[in-house]
Amino acid sequence: MRPDPAGDWPAARRLLDQGLVALRIDLPEPAREQCIELLRLLETWNRHFNLTALRTPAEQVTGHLIDSLAVLPYLPAGALLDVGTGAGFPGLPLAIARPATRHVLLDSNLKKTRFVQHAALQLGLGNVEVIRARAEDFRPAVPFPVVIARAFAPLPRLLHLLGHLCAPGGQVLALKGPAVAAELADLPAQFEHLATHALPAQPGREHRTLVVLARRAVG
Repeated sequence: MRPDPAGDWPAARRLLDQGLVALRIDLPEPAREQCIELLRLLETWNRHFNLTALRTPAEQVTGHLIDSLAVLPYLPAGALLDVGTGAGFPGLPLAIARPATRHVLLDSNLKKTRFVQHAALQLGLGNVEVIRARAEDFRPAVPFPVVIARAFAPLPRLLHLLGHLCAPGGQVLALKGPAVAAELADLPAQFEHLATHALPAQPGREHRTLVVLARRAVG
């Protein structure tokens, strides 16, 4: 499918505004413009590199921006690590929405991390750091109070890969599909399930849930 023509960007902006109303999220006007500019950058890079399967601005608003921003009401304070960020989601929209908070975006794909770095520079996001590495190989000097992933594996496997990146007492947030109950039955002992939130459904998208897990404090 070919990208939407430039004339469809106003429609994409209206779709973003409508999605934020549905989420009850008050995002400032400059941040909304940054979100749309992020998609413009993504469209340009997508012409040469296969960064995302979502091609049209409308698909990217619902499948990337709204899907990312929907977690804002559930984010605890503190630096955030986005594991498997891909083309920068949810990390870049969250960094736009929270300019005073540090966001580290992790992915092993060179083309995608190059795009994320470029986008962060173009958008003036000084609160973004991009790291190219596999989650299981990344060893930060200090683990993160908040780790988020658009879950790319069942929860027990996911926590095996990234659990060491979450500080004791911190939280792991996993964006999942609707069927998560079975995965919660076999969590590693150092993690406990805090909550599962049903996120508002987006047109043409699978129903999403946000699973919140806490790493047990030591001692």
